Amino acid sequence: MIKSGIFSMLLMGVIAGSCTQPSVGVNYEVISPYAEKVDSVLKLMTLEEKIGQMNQYTSDLQATGPSRKDSTKLEQIRKGRVGSMLNVKGASNTRRFQEAAMESRLRIPLLFGLDVIHGMRTVYPIPLAEAASFNLKLMERTAAAAAKETASEGIHWTFAPMVDVTRDARWGRVMEGAGEDTWYGSRVAEARVRGFQGKSLADTATVLACAKHFAAYGACIGGRDYNTVDISRLTLHEVYLPPFRAAAEAGVATFMNAFNEVEGVPSTGNTHLVREVLKGDWSFNGFVVSDWNSVGEMVNHGLVPDLKGAAYKGVTAGCDMDMESRAYTSHLEELVKEGTVDEAYIDDAVRRILLKKFELGLFDDPFRYCNEQRQQKTVLSLELRQVAREAGAESIVLLKNDNGVLPLKEPEHIAVVGALTDSKEDMMGSWAIEGVREEAITVLQGIKNRYPNSVIAYADGYDLETNQLDLAGAKRVAAMSDIVIVGVGERAYQSGEARSMAHIDVPDSQQQLVKHLKEMGKKVIVLVMGGRPLIFNELEPYADAILMTWWLGTEAGNSIADVLSGDYNPSGKLPMTFPAAIGQVPIYYNYKNTGRPSQPGFMTYTCGYLDQDFRPAYPFGYGLSYTQFEISDPIPSQKEYKKGETVECRVAVKNTGKCAGKETVQLYIRDLVSSVTRPVKELRGFEQVTLKPGEEKEVVFQLHEKELGFYNGNLEYVVEPGEFELMVGNSSDHLKKTVILYN
Repeated sequence: MIKSGIFSMLLMGVIAGSCTQPSVGVNYEVISPYAEKVDSVLKLMTLEEKIGQMNQYTSDLQATGPSRKDSTKLEQIRKGRVGSMLNVKGASNTRRFQEAAMESRLRIPLLFGLDVIHGMRTVYPIPLAEAASFNLKLMERTAAAAAKETASEGIHWTFAPMVDVTRDARWGRVMEGAGEDTWYGSRVAEARVRGFQGKSLADTATVLACAKHFAAYGACIGGRDYNTVDISRLTLHEVYLPPFRAAAEAGVATFMNAFNEVEGVPSTGNTHLVREVLKGDWSFNGFVVSDWNSVGEMVNHGLVPDLKGAAYKGVTAGCDMDMESRAYTSHLEELVKEGTVDEAYIDDAVRRILLKKFELGLFDDPFRYCNEQRQQKTVLSLELRQVAREAGAESIVLLKNDNGVLPLKEPEHIAVVGALTDSKEDMMGSWAIEGVREEAITVLQGIKNRYPNSVIAYADGYDLETNQLDLAGAKRVAAMSDIVIVGVGERAYQSGEARSMAHIDVPDSQQQLVKHLKEMGKKVIVLVMGGRPLIFNELEPYADAILMTWWLGTEAGNSIADVLSGDYNPSGKLPMTFPAAIGQVPIYYNYKNTGRPSQPGFMTYTCGYLDQDFRPAYPFGYGLSYTQFEISDPIPSQKEYKKGETVECRVAVKNTGKCAGKETVQLYIRDLVSSVTRPVKELRGFEQVTLKPGEEKEVVFQLHEKELGFYNGNLEYVVEPGEFELMVGNSSDHLKKTVILYN
C-alpha cells in the first residue's frame, strides 16, 4: 500500500488549473482546460460511482473474448456502475445505451469502444500489409478514414494500433502490427495515432486510439499467443518499448495491457511497466485499459490467489479500466474500505477516464456521435472505398517477375485458379468483424472488372476446407488460356488472435497445383494471400511471377487487378523477413553478430545450421517493381562529425527501366564498436521516390544524434563516439555502404 500522504497534492484537487497524477515516486502535472471540470465531477461521486467508471462490459450481441451473459447491464448503467461498453455499434444502438447512462444520478456519459483494427464496415488492408507500403501518409489516411466511419456509428474509441514488434511469424497477431523493425514500427505507430485522433478529439470524425499491447506481447515464446515472455530489460527497452513511447509522444489517448508477463509479473499487474515507465518516466496522461479479462487472468498466472487479489494488483499497478473481468466492481470498494487500497488510486484512474470523456465533448452532448443520418452518409461511401483500393494496391509486394511476365496488358484468355480467389470472406482477412463479406470484391471479380474484353475461365483447383486438389478442373481452364493466375495461401481464420501456427507453409496441395499448371507450358502468376510471412519454396521455381497480396479488404480484387494490369506499378516492401524454413523462426534482419558469425553456406564452427542455409527466402525491405532502379553509393557530406552535428548522406536514384515507378530507398546504420553490442544493421530512414523512365533524383538523408544512440547496460540512452557504417539500398540485403567517424 502507498501511503495517502504521497498523494496529498492530488487529494487537494485542482492546483493552478492542473490535475496531479500519481505514479511510483513521481508527481507530475497534466495541464488541461478540463482539469477543473474533471475535479468538480469527481467530488460529486460516491466510491461506488467512481469504481463504475473503471468498469467496462461487452455487449451481449457480440463478443471478442470469453464472455458471460448478463441481463442486468442496462440496469447497472442506470445506477452509474458502468463507465464504458465495447462491441456496441450503430448510432441507434449506442444511443439506447447512452440514454440509460443519462438516467444515472450524475448523468456521466458512457464511452463506446470497438476493435477497429483495419477498418469498420469499409475494410482496409490488414496493418501488416499496409506496413508493406512504407507510405506513412497513406497509413495515416486509412486510419483517419476508419475513424470517420467508426465515429459515424456512435463509437468513440478503437483498440488500435497494435504496436508490438513481431519477429516470429508463427504468432497469429503479426497481422495486426507493422512487422519486425523497432524504428519503423515507431513511425507507423505515430502515423496511425495521428490518423485515428486527428487534430482534435472533439471532432466527431475522430476516435480515441489505443496503443497495445503493453508490453512485449510480440515476444511470446514459441509464437504461441498469450504465452510467457522472457527477455532482458535491455531488450525490452531497446526493441519492444520504443513504438509505445512513440505512440505516447504522438498523444495517444489510451494504452492497453498485454496478456503476457514481463520479468515474471503479468503486464496488467506490473507496477514497473505501467506506473514507473508509462505514467512516470513518459508522463502519460491518458488511461490504461486491461485486455479482455487480463485482470482476472492474473489468478491463472499464479500471481494472486483470487479475483480480489487481482483487483488489488491491477489498480495499484496502474490499470485504470477493467475489461470484462468484473474484479473492480466486485472487490475495489471492499479493498478501499478495509484500507488495503488507497482511494487516491481510484481517483487517479477516474480522473484520467473523465478527462477523455470531456475531450470528446460527451459532457456537452452525450449523443453527439449518435447521428443516424451521418452514419448512412458515411458508411461504405465511394470515398472510403477508393482509399481502400489505393491502400490495397500500395500494399502488394512483387517477389518475382521472370522475363517481365507482368504487367498483363490485354490478354485474350485468362484462367483464374484457386478457391481463395473467389472467397469474399478471405478477401477481408482476420479482425474484419464489422465488414460485410458480400460487399468484398474478390480477385476473380476484380479481374473481370479490369479485363471486360478477355475471356476469363475459373476453377476452384482445391477445396477451401480440405485443400484436396481438383486438378482436372484446373487443367481444363488452363488449357484454353494464355495466362494462369493462381491464388494460394491461408484462410482468414488462420491468422489473428489465438491463431498461432506451428507450420506456416502454404499447403502442399496448393504448391503442387502450381507445379502441375506450369508443366502444361503456361505462364503462371501466383498470388500469395495471408496475414503473416509464409513459406512456399516448392512452388517458387514453377511460378513466373509471385505477388504477396496479403488480405486487402473490401476492395481487394480491384487492388490486385490494378497491380496485375500495371495500372499501378507495385512498390511494396516486406516489413517482415520471410523464412525459408520453419526452423529459422524467429528470423529478422537486424540480428547481432556472434564471436563466430554466420556465413553463406554452412561452415563448421559458425553460427548456422547443418541442414539449412541461415538466410531467408525473402529479406526485410525486399520488393520488386515493373521497372528497374539504380542507387548510387552513399556520399556523406563529411567524413567526420562532431558530437551533436547532424549526419547528412546523399544518394542518386535513377529509373533505368521502361516504365514509371516508385522506389523506397532505405538507410541503415551500424555502430561498429560500442560498449553494448549492436545489430549488424538498423533501419534509420527511408524515402520514396517516383521516377519516369530515365529520370534521376537525389535523395538526402539526415541522421540526428539521437538516431545513432542506444541503451547501455545501465538502461541509459547514450551516443558513443566512433565509426559508423552508413548503408543505402532497396532492401536490407542489397546495400552500398560508407563509413563515417562521429566524435
